[in-house]
Amino acid sequence: MTNNFSSTSMKSGTKILFHIVMVTATIIAGIGCVSCRADKAVHEEGPGVWKLTFGKADHVTLLSELDCEPRWQSIKGLGEAPQLPFGLDEIQIEEVEGKTHVRFPLEVDEQIYGLGLNFKSVNRRGSTMRLHVDHYGGKDNGRTHAPVPFFVSSRGYGVLINSARYIDVWCGTGVRRDSPHQPEIRDRNTDPKWTASPLSDNIEFLIPASGVEIILFTGNTMLEVVQRYNLYCGGGCLPPKWGLGFWQRVPSLSTDKDIENEVSDFATHGFPLSVIGLEPGWMSSSYPCSYEWDKTRFPKPATFISDLMNKGIRTNVWINPYVSPLCELSNRLVPYCGSHTVWCGLVPDYSLEKTRKTISDYFASNHLDCGVSGYKMDENDGYDQWLWPDIATFPSGHSAEQIRQIYGSLMQKTTTDLFRSRNQRTYGLVRAANAGTNSMPYVIYNDYYNHRDFITALINSSFIGVLWTPEVRSSKTAEEWLRRMQTVCFSPLAMLNAWSDGTKPWTFTEVQKPVLEVAMLRMQLMPYLYTAFADYAMKGIPPFRAMYLEPGLLSSNREQKGTLDGTENPYEISKRIEIKDQWMVGPSLLVAPLFEGQSDREVLLPEGRWYDFYTGDYVGSGEIIKTHPTDYRIPLYVKDGGIIPMLPPIENFDYSIGYPVEVRYYGTSSAEYQLYDDDGMSFDYEQGDYVWIVLRVENSHGAIRGTAVLPKNVKPWSYDSFHFKFMTRH
Repeated sequence: MTNNFSSTSMKSGTKILFHIVMVTATIIAGIGCVSCRADKAVHEEGPGVWKLTFGKADHVTLLSELDCEPRWQSIKGLGEAPQLPFGLDEIQIEEVEGKTHVRFPLEVDEQIYGLGLNFKSVNRRGSTMRLHVDHYGGKDNGRTHAPVPFFVSSRGYGVLINSARYIDVWCGTGVRRDSPHQPEIRDRNTDPKWTASPLSDNIEFLIPASGVEIILFTGNTMLEVVQRYNLYCGGGCLPPKWGLGFWQRVPSLSTDKDIENEVSDFATHGFPLSVIGLEPGWMSSSYPCSYEWDKTRFPKPATFISDLMNKGIRTNVWINPYVSPLCELSNRLVPYCGSHTVWCGLVPDYSLEKTRKTISDYFASNHLDCGVSGYKMDENDGYDQWLWPDIATFPSGHSAEQIRQIYGSLMQKTTTDLFRSRNQRTYGLVRAANAGTNSMPYVIYNDYYNHRDFITALINSSFIGVLWTPEVRSSKTAEEWLRRMQTVCFSPLAMLNAWSDGTKPWTFTEVQKPVLEVAMLRMQLMPYLYTAFADYAMKGIPPFRAMYLEPGLLSSNREQKGTLDGTENPYEISKRIEIKDQWMVGPSLLVAPLFEGQSDREVLLPEGRWYDFYTGDYVGSGEIIKTHPTDYRIPLYVKDGGIIPMLPPIENFDYSIGYPVEVRYYGTSSAEYQLYDDDGMSFDYEQGDYVWIVLRVENSHGAIRGTAVLPKNVKPWSYDSFHFKFMTRH
C-alpha cells in the first residue's frame, strides 16, 4: 500500500445538508470561505485545513479551553495541499431532537485510523464506539484514556470532531436504505460469500448537542494529514533532554534514605538513571491528596531533591486530582469544586482560572521551589465508580460530561503553564488526554498490562497526537522482563514502575546484561530521539509512528477467514490481519520486538532497501522477512541512507559538557540528516535559540564521505565532535 492519493477539488456550487434541507454553498473568492447561512459555514483556514460549523455548537470544546495556537508557518511549510477527495455535498449533517448527526462517505477499499487510543486493533473500519474518557477495560469500544475524535483516512484526509461530548461512532457499520452503493443481498443457507458485515459506505457520528465544529485536513500522504492535525493543535511536545533518559519509580512508602540507597544501587550496577519517581507516600496523605510533604519520610525535601540533582537525577512526584478536606489547600479551593467528592476528596473545577491559579501557586511554593521537575497525574480518567457521576455539577456551569472529557487535558495545561512561567521544560505522565494536548509534555500510561496490546496502543497513539508508554512493572519470567524492557526503551518514556513490588532492572539476573545493553542503547540514541521530538514539535511528525504512515508500505488489508463456532463466532466473522507489532522511530529506524515465547518473527519491510541496525547487513526490500535472533537483542532495521547519530554509553545526560557523536550510516544512497540541538531545558528555542546541524553522506562512485556542517558562529550545546561510521560493507 502506498500513501499517495488522488483527489477531486471542491467545486463552487457544492451542497451541504443542514436540518435535512439541502442548502447551496457559494465559494467567496479571495477568502476561501464556503458559506451557507450566518450560522453554518465552511472556511479554509490555511493550506489543507478547513473549519466547518453547523448549528449552535457548544461554547466549550476540546480545543477552546486549551488556548491551542496553530503553527501556521509550519503548516504552510508543508506546501500545497490537495482538496478534499469528495464534494462537500457528500458530508451530510442534520439536527434531530437536539442532537447532531454527521455522515462522511467511505470508498470500498478505504481504511480509517485513529478515533482514540485503542489497544486491540489499528484499523477502525467496522467498529462501533462511544468516545468516552475512561480507564481502558480490555475492549476497543471507545472508552479509553484518550478518546480523541480524530481520524485519518487512507484517501488522504482527516477529520476532528471538536466536541467535548461523548461521541457515538459507526465506522463503516451502518448500511443505509438510501445508499447508492447497496451491498448484494445473499442467503446464508446457500451462499458461501454471505457475510455478517455487509459493505457500509459511510462513517457516522452522533454528537449530543444542537451543533458542532468540525476541522478537516488533507495531505498528499496520510502522514502529511497527521502532521497538519498535530500542527493545528500547536505541534508536538519537545521534552527536556533528561526526560528521554531512564526512569525508575520507587515503592509507594519509600523514604528519602530508601531512595538514596536505590540511587546508589543504580550507580553500583552501572545502570542509567535520569529520573526518580515518587509515588503517593511522598505526601502526608493520599486518596485524597494533601500535596504536602510527609515530614517523617522526607524531613528536608529541598535538600533531598538537590542532592539528586547534583547526581544528574530529576524528581517526578505522583498526584491525583482529589484534594483532602483536611489539608491546607482545601479551604482555598472549596468555592471552586464540584458537587461530588472522589475518595472523600474535593474535585477542583480546572476549567476555572481561579482554580488553576490557586493550585498553581500552591504547587509552585511546595513543589517547584523544592526542585520538583514534573508530575505523574493519576486517576483523572475513570473508572465510573471512582469518579463523579454525569449528574454532578461544577461551578463553571460546564456539564459533568464535558468536564470529564477535558479534565486530564486541563490538568496538563495547568502544570505545563506552571513550568513554562519559569522558562523550565517538564516531562511527565498522565492518565487522560484528548484533542489539543498534542503539545503538552505528558505521556499516557495505565494499569492494563497486556504486552502485545501495549504495543498496539503505541502504534495507535501516532494517529491521534498523543504519546503512550508501555511501562514495565513486574514480570513472571526473565524472558518477559527482557522483552518488556526492550520495548519500553523504544517508546516516548523509558520507565520501570516499581511502586508496588520494588523490582529493579537487574532483578532477573539471567537477563541483566541484555537489559543493561538496551537501556544504554536508549541513552546512546538520545541525539536521534531528541531530533525526532524536535520534528514532532516543529513539523508535526510523530516520533514513534505506525507503519501505515510509512511511504512504500506493502498492501496489508489481509483477512483470516473466520471459523464457525456456535458460541464464540456464530457468524464466521473473519479476522483482519494488521501491522500492530512493529513501528518506526524517527525517520529511519524500524523496531520489530519479540514477545515472550517467540524465538522468531516476521517483519514487513516497506519498499526500499533495509539494513540490520547492529551489523549493517542488507536484509531485504519491500517484502516480508523472517528474523531468528541468536542473541537477546531486539530486532532493529534502518532504511537505505539512514543516518543515526549516537552518544557514547552514558548513565545520565550531563548538560555541562559537549559529547562526541558517532554518526552511523547505513546503505549506499547519498543522504542528509538534520540533527537538532538546543539547551535541552528551557523554552528559549521558541525564540529561535536552537541549531540544526547537517550530517551529510555522499557516495560518489563507491567512495563514501561524511561531513558535519554547522551554521557559522553557532556552537552546539551538547555535541563537540562528529565521527562517521559506515555500517554497510561495500
